[in-house]
Amino acid sequence: MLHGLRHLALVCSLSLLAAPALAAKTKPEARAHGPSASAQARDKAQLAFQRDLVSVLAPGGDPNRLLGAALLARPLFNQPPANSFHRLIERAAMAEGAGAAVSWAQLADCDAEADACPNSAALDKLLTQAPDNAAVWLVKLGADARGMKQDDARDDLARAAAAKLYDDYSGVSLQALAGSVGVLPPPADTLDPAHAGGAVGMQTILVFGLASSQPQPSLPLIAKLCENAGKDASIKSDCLALGKTLEWGSSPLARSLGLHLREVLSDDPAAQQEAKDARRTLIWQVQNFTQLLARAPDDAALSQRLLALARKGGTQMSLQLAALRENDIPADPPADWQPRTAANQE
Repeated sequence: MLHGLRHLALVCSLSLLAAPALAAKTKPEARAHGPSASAQARDKAQLAFQRDLVSVLAPGGDPNRLLGAALLARPLFNQPPANSFHRLIERAAMAEGAGAAVSWAQLADCDAEADACPNSAALDKLLTQAPDNAAVWLVKLGADARGMKQDDARDDLARAAAAKLYDDYSGVSLQALAGSVGVLPPPADTLDPAHAGGAVGMQTILVFGLASSQPQPSLPLIAKLCENAGKDASIKSDCLALGKTLEWGSSPLARSLGLHLREVLSDDPAAQQEAKDARRTLIWQVQNFTQLLARAPDDAALSQRLLALARKGGTQMSLQLAALRENDIPADPPADWQPRTAANQE
């Protein structure tokens, strides 16, 4: 059953697109022997531009604007305290009209080295803001499992199984970032002359890269727990119920896990095959959307369309499907198409 975990990693290939925008997470000395002098200068200019965006967005009390500022600030080192991720997401959470998406982002306002993640206050608030969101209970399940609170973790699974939806709020994060990145025009020294997408191409990679680094439940942990249910009928039942919710979840990764749970836990061969076929379709969709993002730095028109979709809101899944449709890519793969694997690439 470990193939399911490997499949989850494959669907996570979308996160590889975060690398250009998240370069700030790697300290300069760690990259000293990599980029050329011009690339280093451009990286420095992009970081300065990102800091300027935060400075422009930080004043005011709109929670979505503050959320965008906080997400832009999160990977930056040595921010002034007032413009730090901690302070900005704290202000966003206190702003009138702040919703669960802000509390979700606040889960990352924690000290991983002190084993203090996720932010417990933000998680407690989410449990009251979004008690019908399975994603929230799965975050709690992960925290309780790490704390060896087995009874609490079992209750978390039951709560997640009874929830009405799964939403990791990545769509709201994308919307906040896409609405924030245009408040200043990127200076010329932030742009790579080798890429024809120009400013909008760089903005697109920045937006989608930062959004992909938002907090996530430990879905491989959930997969392992459910796969090891064995003869425990109650756990198996909860995992199957959770799987149905995940299949209609906000992200490709959640849908992937939901389909995986149906494939390995269902007693109905037809349902197992349907899940397997749907996972194949999902991989097709993710791989094609990933290829669209990879083209963004060199295609200004495509980048404009992707940013426009992000500004409309919705979920990561709805945006992905809309992007495929707008670019005339079918949502279903050809009959003879198979996902890339180590075996079929040899």
